[in-house]
Amino acid sequence: MRNRFLVLTFSLFVISFYAFSQKQKFDLKASIDRGKEVYIAQCMSCHLENGEGIADVYPPLAKADYLMEDKKRSIDNVIHGLSGEIVVNGKTYTLEMTAFDLSDEQVSDVLNYIRNSWGNKGKAVTPREVAEARNNESQ
Repeated sequence: MRNRFLVLTFSLFVISFYAFSQKQKFDLKASIDRGKEVYIAQCMSCHLENGEGIADVYPPLAKADYLMEDKKRSIDNVIHGLSGEIVVNGKTYTLEMTAFDLSDEQVSDVLNYIRNSWGNKGKAVTPREVAEARNNESQ
């Protein structure tokens, strides 16, 4: 009887661990696919379909050093918006980008789409990182 209990307990532990680990895997491709829809709805009017931006008005997102060099800053820019001067690929832009009312997953998705399109290749931005950025702001 005791052996059955130990086997059952161990089996439940293994199954629980496996289920938990499966939930923790982040599917970057699915995030990028969802992010394209967020981009079309929220970003495309200024940064255009291929992320090239509008000369002297809206900076490019395609092959953008500003975007790629600081993931946390990119998260903050989407969450809080951006105002003032920035330098993208050696060119100065003075802009006002409004904050977007997006969920953590939507912020993650749109950044994964942008950071992995048009010549960009970036590490995944997870909803957890977005949530942490939001939590850090309120402290």
